[in-house]
Amino acid sequence: MPLRSVVKGVGAYLPERVLTNDDLARMVDTNDEWIRQRTGIARRHIAAKDELTSDLGRKAALAALDNAGASVDEIDLIVMATTTPDNTFPATATRLQAKLGVTRGAAFDVQAVCTGFLYALAQADNMLRLGQARCALVVGAEIYSRILDWEDRSTCVLFGDGAGAVVLKAEAVGDGADERGVLSTTLGADGRFYDALYVDGGPASTGSAGFVRMQGQEVFRHAVKRMSESVERALADAGLSLSDLDWLIPHQANSRIIDKVGARLGLTPDQVVVTVEEHANTSAATIPLALTHGVQRQLFKPGDLLGLTAMGGGFTWGAAVIRW
Repeated sequence: MPLRSVVKGVGAYLPERVLTNDDLARMVDTNDEWIRQRTGIARRHIAAKDELTSDLGRKAALAALDNAGASVDEIDLIVMATTTPDNTFPATATRLQAKLGVTRGAAFDVQAVCTGFLYALAQADNMLRLGQARCALVVGAEIYSRILDWEDRSTCVLFGDGAGAVVLKAEAVGDGADERGVLSTTLGADGRFYDALYVDGGPASTGSAGFVRMQGQEVFRHAVKRMSESVERALADAGLSLSDLDWLIPHQANSRIIDKVGARLGLTPDQVVVTVEEHANTSAATIPLALTHGVQRQLFKPGDLLGLTAMGGGFTWGAAVIRW
């Protein structure tokens, strides 16, 4: 009997420290109005000095397990999306595995920047459908505050730290079975745009972490196109159309990008989950953060069709269609 991966729980964690636009105005030449008009961001969370990416991921994972009513003993796969690992190696997913007390199954990282959570979700979904695992923890966690040039107002105002997680379980799909679960995923990349959004460091190039560098207008233009097209393709792969879509949960990079993607897909603003104001761009963590936001506010009804989409450095992009 074929298997499908079903979302059983979601969870999120944002560090305690909050950095507002007014706080940033005391650090660089900017102001609250300038940031809000261009990005929709009001504040971002900053990890404490002793917090690691695995710590953020652990708190989000525990929240997701609690929401799912699941135990760590059930987890036999951890896929972690991050651009800011605890160490160059091993995978931060293995440290997270140890911190959770999980002692079986696979654990590995996926690095696709802001599309990372969707890449991780796709890998977990594939493994569950193939019967290679039964219960997966998919985590997006980032500490971007440590790779930002705090003198560069074009980038330092955009990002924040945070983590989100989803618990997926494999369920049999029989005749007349509920369609609930991940119906399709689609991923893409085009390395010709590598230098449009990157970090100018790394162990093989400079021996240091480096800072985020971005060609903002180039990223904006491609994000609207790639995110919209990805949703359309994922729907088509699932045998569905835009008229079937109830909710859009996009990567939370910029409110103007989100608005344009929603409009291009023919959705009303009420159908688009927007959380960027509260935590800025947390890269691989934004989609699970937005999912958790929606669940906490009871936005999604059983049977609703959700479209998840993102674009990030690489360029990478992707989408997933989930029946709630």
